[in-house]
Amino acid sequence: MPITKSSAVELGLDTFGDRTAGPDGEPLSYDQVIRDVVAEGVLADKVGLDFFGVGEHHREDFAVSAPEVVLAAIAAKTDSIRLGTAVTVLSSDDPIRVYQRFATLDAISGGRAEVILGRGSFTESFPLFGYDLAQYEELFSEKLDLFAELRSEGPITWNGGHRAPLTGQEVFPKTAKGGLTTWIGVGGSPESVVRAARYGIPLVLAIIGGEPARFEPFVDLYHRALTEFGHSELPVAMHSPGHVSDSDEQAREELWPHYRDQMNRIGRERGWPATTRGQFEQAAGPDGSLYVGSPDTVAAKIIQNVRALKVTRFDMKYGNGTLSHEAKMRSIELYGEKVAPIVREALSDQR
Repeated sequence: MPITKSSAVELGLDTFGDRTAGPDGEPLSYDQVIRDVVAEGVLADKVGLDFFGVGEHHREDFAVSAPEVVLAAIAAKTDSIRLGTAVTVLSSDDPIRVYQRFATLDAISGGRAEVILGRGSFTESFPLFGYDLAQYEELFSEKLDLFAELRSEGPITWNGGHRAPLTGQEVFPKTAKGGLTTWIGVGGSPESVVRAARYGIPLVLAIIGGEPARFEPFVDLYHRALTEFGHSELPVAMHSPGHVSDSDEQAREELWPHYRDQMNRIGRERGWPATTRGQFEQAAGPDGSLYVGSPDTVAAKIIQNVRALKVTRFDMKYGNGTLSHEAKMRSIELYGEKVAPIVREALSDQR
């Protein structure tokens, strides 16, 4: 089901189900982290947020490998918030099974399911499910092509190189609204932006480093490409990490050690230098990609970048590394009860 561009600015939250630390500093069990994510999603609905996204990972430091199951548990305990992924790694999954799982979630939630498709920033799922990393780009392109066909919810005739062809077959269950709400998540490559426009699928920009303003050309490219492919205007959302606390100092001190350890752990795998406090402070500053601080500080930064990039939804990735469940719950509470009203009021002229 296509999404039409809305003039209302929406606010969401994303989590990867990071394996948080308990009071003794040791990582919590996977089952406890998953139950905590459910509680966080329920709170996000309670404080009036628009979207809650759960990412898919297949590695030791994240607890969620089956986000649709977690989202179904949240759906059963919530009323209004829309529920989706951040992201579904389509390259190492079967598009038909992805569609079926999310159509099922859509039924459970009363039409609130969304799927954000992407290639993911980690590659563990490829060997786990028997895919060749050398076909990273090829797999995503072909599977996205099939998924785009599935969105019509009619008989599918399709042929590709990585699965058996389909000839007039139908996929069940079908959604009550006639199609699944779908986005494509990209990290900012022009090719990925144009591909989303070619299929007429809304765009989510993952802005996790550098200055958000540098993504403005990608938003412009997306809208130009939509016109060239004959599609009507569609929404663009953005996703960035952050943490809200009662003061700027408290938010930064709470987040810093967990952010540092997570970045350094990933950095050792990828050959990055160690993350410094100076880099963290720069990213948390007015022109960086971290939304860390008091409600007023975080709201001001969201307003600034929503206006600059002309996006219709901002999703904050609120869990970072081993940051405690209690700190995350407080962050969600402040984001919904303090940050959201400031942002909505300031951007009410866009409604």
